Amino acid sequence: MRIIFMGTPEFAAPAIDSLIAAGHEIAAVFSQPDKPKGRGYAMTPPPVKVRAMEHGIPVYQPQSMRDGEALKIFNEIKPDVGVVIAYGKILPQEILDAPVYGCINVHASLLPKYRGAAPIQWSVIDGESKTGVTTMQMDAGLDTGDMLMKSETEILPDETAGELHDRLSAMGAELIVRTLDALAKGVLKPEKQDDSQTCYAKMLTKELCAVDWRKSAMEIHNQIRGLSPWPVATAVLEGRKLKLHRSAVSDMDSVEAACGEIISTDPLTVKCGIGAIELLEIQAEGKKRMLSGDYLRGHRIQKGTVLQ
Repeated sequence: MRIIFMGTPEFAAPAIDSLIAAGHEIAAVFSQPDKPKGRGYAMTPPPVKVRAMEHGIPVYQPQSMRDGEALKIFNEIKPDVGVVIAYGKILPQEILDAPVYGCINVHASLLPKYRGAAPIQWSVIDGESKTGVTTMQMDAGLDTGDMLMKSETEILPDETAGELHDRLSAMGAELIVRTLDALAKGVLKPEKQDDSQTCYAKMLTKELCAVDWRKSAMEIHNQIRGLSPWPVATAVLEGRKLKLHRSAVSDMDSVEAACGEIISTDPLTVKCGIGAIELLEIQAEGKKRMLSGDYLRGHRIQKGTVLQ
């Protein structure tokens, strides 16, 4: 099929490789504009643009999809289908209708659950045991279109959002190929979403980072892994911010202590409202991320110290 691909972050990039390997023609790629990054604020292209350029595919980075210029490109290319994966822009109806078969989106959840901007992270934060990817025929709503195909996977107990992201990215790349194959054969069976079953995965902010030690060890563990690698859960140790990158629920759940109190330094274990949690990888303010054991070899922390 002749495709116009719309996507921006690393999550979307593997699908370009998969579609090309399956024999599809990606006639053009739309991606978000380059952004300044790093200490020098150098203009940096998004991962999808980089991948497209590696394949020699023309890339368009419009500020708006509503000024008529994008539609003009669509009408010139005459795509069979638009493939949209984490593009980051709302598409107007004229763009959704421009390809012969409309636009198909790959969404990183088992719709209708976790519509919205951060489905991977919220599925981990909420303690879900399974998730997946869904292909959907796009409509004017936010992740509300008819579901086409799904691929399901278990969320591992200690898996971070970053690790799950990489697995779902590969699954999405495979599922869009299967979806287009079914589309070409005329065997797709669109399914309406049940709006009563949905929940919204709002965008992540740094306001979500601070740990409340009155919560259970499992809730805090899910928060830590759901916010890894960004924006990262935080605590306050002796007046300074401590980033919490990786954790595990401890079996020291019978120890009596205040919420947030360090009850062991080998391994580094903190009492929670219910149970206790091991902090496996941490990052002190202004320092590099490291194993907590390595940190403690160079920084003396007393048992009984309370994290805020």
